[in-house]
Amino acid sequence: MKMTKHLTTLALLCMLPASVLARDITIGVSMDHFDDNFQTILRQAMQKKMKALGDVNGQFEDAKGDSAQQLQQVESFIGQGADAIIVTPTDTQAMKPIIRLAENAKIPLVFVNRRPEAALAERMAYVGSDPRLAGKMQMEAMAKLMNNKGNIMILMGNLSGEDTRERTKGVEEVAAAHPGIKILDKQTALFFRKEANDVTTNWLLSGQDINAIVANNDEMAIGAILALKQAGQKDILVAGIDGTPDALQFVKQGELNVTIFQDAKGQGDGAVQSAIALVKGQKVEQNVLIPYQMITKDNYQDFAKRNVR
Repeated sequence: MKMTKHLTTLALLCMLPASVLARDITIGVSMDHFDDNFQTILRQAMQKKMKALGDVNGQFEDAKGDSAQQLQQVESFIGQGADAIIVTPTDTQAMKPIIRLAENAKIPLVFVNRRPEAALAERMAYVGSDPRLAGKMQMEAMAKLMNNKGNIMILMGNLSGEDTRERTKGVEEVAAAHPGIKILDKQTALFFRKEANDVTTNWLLSGQDINAIVANNDEMAIGAILALKQAGQKDILVAGIDGTPDALQFVKQGELNVTIFQDAKGQGDGAVQSAIALVKGQKVEQNVLIPYQMITKDNYQDFAKRNVR
């Protein structure tokens, strides 16, 4: 009787995927940019989650904003026998080849932070937040600070990204609902501080009457603030998105008026958990949305220990 039970157990174990029987799960992770402030926090959140689980190994690669390089990294993960793949897209419009690769290889694929502009197949998921909502939230806060009137500039991220387009649309929709608010210009600064500094400096030199600058992320908001300080401009409002530690310092100083907290830890944990669940054959929601929160000078201290490197 005991022998029969033992053989039955062995038979059931043999039916499980090899990746489940193995002690460790290996996850290949391709990030858009290692030197992006928010993505650094996101990457470290995933690394901490894997370490805490103890039986998960992560191989992290930097695509450096290059879609072709990101595709090669995914091919390499598959060739090395990764159990699952996590991707922060370099270009949300260029993810179909990656989706096809993972589908053909029957490897679970999770997109994190940026939603691909393509249909996901089985054993795939997106973990992130609603980018248009972030744009709406920051612009609604700015509209109140502006008393529903004034001229704004929009600093946009990488134009190939769905998050850039959706955050910008959110800002534009709220601005359009306030007849007293006018968008004078919008330009890309690629999500980076230096580029935003340069764009803002050019705006100031143009002599336009600017009341507020709304940025798609905190790094660009900080770039704008530094340009304003250099020019001696103290009356132009600035808004960002992410709630990074650097941004909180500018909120504390009263120089960043609003930022929208994007939960890097929540996204990172969710991506790792979704990948592991898919490896184990468990059902996972295909769209896992992590909520945003508003940060102002009144509550910035509540976020001091979140999104920390």
